[in-house]
Amino acid sequence: MGWPAVTGDVAARFRAARDDPSLVVLEGFHAVKHALRFGAELVEVVAVDPAAAAELAERLAPDVRDQLVRQARTVDADTFAALGSAPAPTGVAAVARRPAVDLAGLLSAPGPGPVVLLDAPRHLGNVGAAIRVAAAAGAEAVAVHGDADPWHPAAVRGAAGLQFALPVGRLESLAGLRRPLAALDPEGETLRPERLPEGAVLAFGSERRGLSPELGRVVAARVSLPMRAGVSSLNLATAVAATLYICVHSHRPA
Repeated sequence: MGWPAVTGDVAARFRAARDDPSLVVLEGFHAVKHALRFGAELVEVVAVDPAAAAELAERLAPDVRDQLVRQARTVDADTFAALGSAPAPTGVAAVARRPAVDLAGLLSAPGPGPVVLLDAPRHLGNVGAAIRVAAAAGAEAVAVHGDADPWHPAAVRGAAGLQFALPVGRLESLAGLRRPLAALDPEGETLRPERLPEGAVLAFGSERRGLSPELGRVVAARVSLPMRAGVSSLNLATAVAATLYICVHSHRPA
């Protein structure tokens, strides 16, 4: 089939999308795939080779193939390279609308939980990896307290676009938090999921500094992951993964 070419200055539109808080740039097939799968509104989809992208979707994500084929427009390789800081080897990129998320409202009332709270994380790739595992493990939401934007393209790459699979956003204040808050702390008691209340918020400190003083003042419990002697810490995303799978899946029947 013939693939329509993109019209207008696509590079300018992608640059503008990076500065628009209502939009997000998706770099790579997997981010676009997950956005489509979880109901994102895609404003624009481009591909260097749409036929190859359609074949990839047929093999890896047939549920989104037809929608990808309908929306993809062709761009040349040079134009594609100008769309982002890390051009995806799959040759696919898109702009999507960010979903409206009311994290303050979600955390002000009881819920099934658990909710992941990342406290002042520094590395956007780790933020994305934590979101990815939270989506896989069945967390209720991911909240970021601090300056890091969980919808930054680097975080979206790290999450493979799974920001669309659950509520994800920044939490400006802890003042409205009404759920029990348990913080991961090497000095805390060993994590036992049966001791955590339903709907708990699981807080993880930054990669270097741990919990911020603001969050440390409001935690109801401090828990730790069992680790081999001599191992002092885990990567942020690894700690989120281990904690969630202990809490969500360790006591479920097979």
